[in-house]
Amino acid sequence: MLGTLNETQINNVLSSQVIGRVACTDGKQPYIVPVTYTYDGSYIYGQTNEGMKLNILRKNPNVCFEVDMMTDMRNWQSVVVLGKFEELKNKEADEAREVLFGRVFSLMTSSTIHVHEHAATGKVDDSTRVKHVMYRIKIKKVTGRFEKQ
Repeated sequence: MLGTLNETQINNVLSSQVIGRVACTDGKQPYIVPVTYTYDGSYIYGQTNEGMKLNILRKNPNVCFEVDMMTDMRNWQSVVVLGKFEELKNKEADEAREVLFGRVFSLMTSSTIHVHEHAATGKVDDSTRVKHVMYRIKIKKVTGRFEKQ
């Protein structure tokens, strides 16, 4: 059976996942990338570094954000968000980083991962996981679909 997700189901999908896709465009070519995110009920928060995605988002803040929950090809849920990219600064960026890391940072390095015995430093380096630019997506419209067999 195919169907439409209700508001509660949409919120559950957005809240339960940590990997989504941000689609943006420079007006000539669409660009889509996977991102780590968190959802607080009002906004989608993420982080990034300088690069193509951020350049496009600064020029055209209109985005599409998509998240899937999939068991198999006949049992899935998908949410699509139309929204606006907002780059965060200072206190807003610090607060967003706390929200994001509170949700996803503990998932980044499993306690079962051990440093290789020949590693130079003898510890796991998480420094590349913290990106310089914090952002949020202000949600304008959200839809969701599902299939359940």
